[in-house]
Amino acid sequence: MNNRTWLALGDSYTIGEAVPENERYPEQAAVLLRQMGISMRAPQIIARTGWTSGDLISHSNHLENPAGEGFDIVSLLTGVNNQYQGKSISRYDQEFSLLVDRCIKAADLRPAHVIVLSIPDYSKTAFGRSRPDPAAIAEEIDAFNVVNRSVAMTKSVHYLDITEESRKAGLDPELVAADGLHYSGKAYAVWADLLAKLIARILG
Repeated sequence: MNNRTWLALGDSYTIGEAVPENERYPEQAAVLLRQMGISMRAPQIIARTGWTSGDLISHSNHLENPAGEGFDIVSLLTGVNNQYQGKSISRYDQEFSLLVDRCIKAADLRPAHVIVLSIPDYSKTAFGRSRPDPAAIAEEIDAFNVVNRSVAMTKSVHYLDITEESRKAGLDPELVAADGLHYSGKAYAVWADLLAKLIARILG
């Protein structure tokens, strides 16, 4: 099938804060997929820096493909701003569950075409290391990821763990963008490779 479609939902990581558009992880993954022979349109992105899961709910009421069909792939990465803003995990659980349901609906009721990405751990970035308790940030990120993994498993969607990859930023400064907080195109290239391989299997 030609012209596969992808809807990517998220926050600053998905929109690629501090990197050029072509270095966003959805854009890089789409390029890799085309190189694999899968005709993937430019991903449709609904994301903004600072958005919590609640903000994403407010801005994703109508997840419709302009072509009038379900998206071939729907990805979801949200939660870091819930942690940063001190939102409760119980609230995140409820909101994330709703978002996954919306993703499944947007994928034409095909859970196997939905991918949840784990929350990266920014405690290893320069910004994170400057916070009063970086270890607490890592622990809280892990706790939020327990929730999103559980929801993903319950709803039979794919789960891609990128958290451990994100922690390598503590060893390689080139994985962090110039702002010292967000990830670089080099880091997103790793996520994109993992995503492209998973998407290729899904669409195979």
